[in-house]
Amino acid sequence: MFQKFYRVFIVLTLAAVALSACAPAATPTPQVQVQQVEVTRIVAGTPQVIEITSTAAPTVAATAAPTSMPEGSIHVNAAGATFPLPLYTEWTYAYQYVDPSVAINYQGIGSGGGKKAIIDGTVDFAGSDSLLADADYTAGKDLQMYPIVASAVVPVYNIKWSVDLTATPAPTIPPLVLDRTTLVGIYNGTITSWNDPAIVALNPGLKTFLPAAKITVVHRSDGSGTTEIFTKALTSFSPDWKAGGAQSVQWPVDKLGTGVGGKGNPGVAGAVLNSPNSIGYVEIAYAISNNIPFAQMINKSGKTVTANAASLASAMADFANNFTPQLTNTIVDAPGAASWPIAGYTYLILHTTSMTDCVKAQKILEYIKWSLTDPSAAKKAADLGYAVLPSDVQKLVLAKLAAVTCNGNPVLK
Repeated sequence: MFQKFYRVFIVLTLAAVALSACAPAATPTPQVQVQQVEVTRIVAGTPQVIEITSTAAPTVAATAAPTSMPEGSIHVNAAGATFPLPLYTEWTYAYQYVDPSVAINYQGIGSGGGKKAIIDGTVDFAGSDSLLADADYTAGKDLQMYPIVASAVVPVYNIKWSVDLTATPAPTIPPLVLDRTTLVGIYNGTITSWNDPAIVALNPGLKTFLPAAKITVVHRSDGSGTTEIFTKALTSFSPDWKAGGAQSVQWPVDKLGTGVGGKGNPGVAGAVLNSPNSIGYVEIAYAISNNIPFAQMINKSGKTVTANAASLASAMADFANNFTPQLTNTIVDAPGAASWPIAGYTYLILHTTSMTDCVKAQKILEYIKWSLTDPSAAKKAADLGYAVLPSDVQKLVLAKLAAVTCNGNPVLK
């Protein structure tokens, strides 16, 4: 029986910047409270929950909030992907200073939960990195996906190096480099130790540092758009990946007893932090916010690239003409020499003709338009590692937003 308990403390953003409520144009940084997460260990192929704690979205400290909401204020409820949660936490907090009459509450419950909620009508809008299926469009009747930003999914790792890190002078440890087939091998369970020849060959500078230790492989335990992006990339990387590309898959490492499941991006980040010699995949903001190292990748063109705004922009450009009428696009395994290979858009999902509260509908669309066009919103996205939409894509999204109606009338004025 696996006995170790994980308690994960994920801090998604930095300390608050104190601002006066008399400065509505300002866009402060929220203070996000510590979040605990759920982690699952796979034992003999059977998931066993190790610890269940709150997985609600991070909340802004009450002392940092603007003055009380005026009478007649609009409350908007939204939920979905954890992929953009750090950014949406920043944006929704900052937007209270842009329009004090609206409060937007976004809960990170995973893309699968967000899609179900918008179809069931329990949220005003949803977030998802996973694409709606034909059956979802039928069930939701008038749903539309809107790309908001792109980001990188990165392989994060926690390796106990075979070297004394306290030595003087301290050893210089280069960043880990992985290629497409090696990453597939790790998640297939065919590459099982950190000093495997395939990893050593890619990292000659780490040859004496890589331990002869079993790799613990961390993945999402919930329906996840991050997983869909990651597994679609694995599918493109190698025909050896047989589990497919979807928001939930049967992980080969679980059958081997080396898999660990984490709920949400915070759960995966926490499991990696607390599991020596582990690897996982998270949206890059979770790696940056928690100081977790992530691997460089050798992309489809054979170039070693780092996940950043430039490599994301390159991936978006490689697939600039591939948008569907639903404004969806898959941008994994891009062919460009500078492109990050595990990239994806995150989307908001709205009802386009069936909203009946036209004041709320207008507030939602004004918030989305602000997110897409305001320079301070773009800066917050860039600071967290997200890439804003290219101008041509932004125009497509704004045109689709302009087509949204309430009681038969356009919502945006």
